[in-house]
Amino acid sequence: MVTEFAGVLVFIIVGILFLAISLLLARLFRPHHPTPAKLSTYECGEQPVGQAWIRFNNRFYLIALVFIIFDVEIMFLYPWGAAFRELVAKNLGLYAFIDMVVFIGILLVGLAYVWRKGDLAWIKPQQRF
Repeated sequence: MVTEFAGVLVFIIVGILFLAISLLLARLFRPHHPTPAKLSTYECGEQPVGQAWIRFNNRFYLIALVFIIFDVEIMFLYPWGAAFRELVAKNLGLYAFIDMVVFIGILLVGLAYVWRKGDLAWIKPQQRF
């Protein structure tokens, strides 16, 4: 039983050794010339202003998340559209069409929920209790 996991153990040990040797060699051979410009915070080529620890607006993440969800939807629509002609030839076209309508319907319900909640508006309205 133990001998069956010996290959896994050897793989883990070799991986850790490879990582340790790579990091050690990189530390030995890399140039090390710290300057104040290199040690400053990088802000996309702009001069840093203020502290790095500021409160970041969460709506950036929410809008990005909604974009990713609908971007993934498009990723699923392309293969469906490419295979739809074959499915029609096999008399499965109606089933495939209904399947995709249900998929898009579920995504539209999610979009309506996020929209109704007000998370797509940049200035979020006050919630009434």
